[in-house]
Amino acid sequence: MDKASILWVDLEMTGLDPDNDLILEVAAIATDWDFRELATYEASVKVDPAVMQERMEIGRAFWDANPQARDGLISQNETAEPSQEIEAQLVEFIENNFDLDKPVLLGGNSIHQDRRFIINQWPNVDKLLNYRMLDVSAWKVVFAGKYKKKFTKPEEHRALGDIRGSIMELKYYLKKIKV
Repeated sequence: MDKASILWVDLEMTGLDPDNDLILEVAAIATDWDFRELATYEASVKVDPAVMQERMEIGRAFWDANPQARDGLISQNETAEPSQEIEAQLVEFIENNFDLDKPVLLGGNSIHQDRRFIINQWPNVDKLLNYRMLDVSAWKVVFAGKYKKKFTKPEEHRALGDIRGSIMELKYYLKKIKV
């Protein structure tokens, strides 16, 4: 099997504060540089229901605007696995799909935010990652500001769908480049 080049990750969290909020869901897609999916991983992270409710209350405006995502994340919490188990599974996913002779390139939309959660909650995953990241939102800023081009990405607020949207978005921008 070919080894992957980019680890696309999206996290759904109780909120946006990496010091106080918790990861609820993770999805990862391993791709090559043609953005072909070589492998996928998806999991729900168990969070104490009282803590989840408290943290979601702080970000209530966001969750009220996205009730389907909120309700799905709350209901899947009943069968979710502990964070340490998810971290171990994600490490195994990376080990199985990437050449670990060099750090793994992390990709996604506003991926620096997801990375802050990974640093805080999954240090064993963080150790495998390159300091460089492929942030699709940087492309979004350039294409909107300079060329007035905008990609309308589906906003599912569910991890796997959001990653696929990020990959579609980067492909859209790359098609605009003439080499």
